[in-house]
Amino acid sequence: MLTPSPCLLVSLSAFLYLLRVNFNGQSDNFERRLSIRVAQTANRIFTRVYHHVDVFSPSCLPRTGPAILACNHVSGLDPMLVQSACSRMIVWMMAKEYYDLKALKWFYETIEAIPVARSGRDMAATRAALRDLHNGRVIGIFPEGRFEPERELLPFQTGMALMAIKTGVSVHPAYLDGTQRGKEMVPAIAIPNRVTLGFGKPLTFKGMGTSKPELEEATRQIRQAVFELRSRSGVDTILG
Repeated sequence: MLTPSPCLLVSLSAFLYLLRVNFNGQSDNFERRLSIRVAQTANRIFTRVYHHVDVFSPSCLPRTGPAILACNHVSGLDPMLVQSACSRMIVWMMAKEYYDLKALKWFYETIEAIPVARSGRDMAATRAALRDLHNGRVIGIFPEGRFEPERELLPFQTGMALMAIKTGVSVHPAYLDGTQRGKEMVPAIAIPNRVTLGFGKPLTFKGMGTSKPELEEATRQIRQAVFELRSRSGVDTILG
């Protein structure tokens, strides 16, 4: 089994130590905070050097202002991989059981991730995401709700479409795959992976309401946009 080099672990630990310093008072702008810039730099070095990431279609997130990023979910490494290809800092909605892990909670609080209870519709999490969109941030969502170890897309949940329609914010589809598929967080991070990642054109839903049929139609369009990226990903070459 492949294991991280001591040099890599020391470098990563140093970056993570820096994140524990309270830099949050340095700037009122979330994405300009020193803690956020350090997190982005550390993540980009780790994911693009230690793991091999092939970006077949670059991100077209807006330079400023709100956006929603919707991506399929295949492993515990996914947020780091997607973030490495984006210049904007992404605020991820994540399962509360992972957010509450004591060893990592300080980090999730630093990047202001949004914990989501998976026992049912979490309106507190939805309100937090809507506030962040109102404040011009990029919200990252895995609309399948869990990662899929097989090479299929699970049904998408409609909460993302609801937020997009209510706010008028565009949804940016993304697709990733590779040898990290099916791995939990620790093995996905620790073992080098070959990854393919791409982004599609943004979708908007002007004029659509929030009735169940309209939410389902908007969700179908988002899922289809993610699915279409798969044919361009070259993942069959990677996975064999």
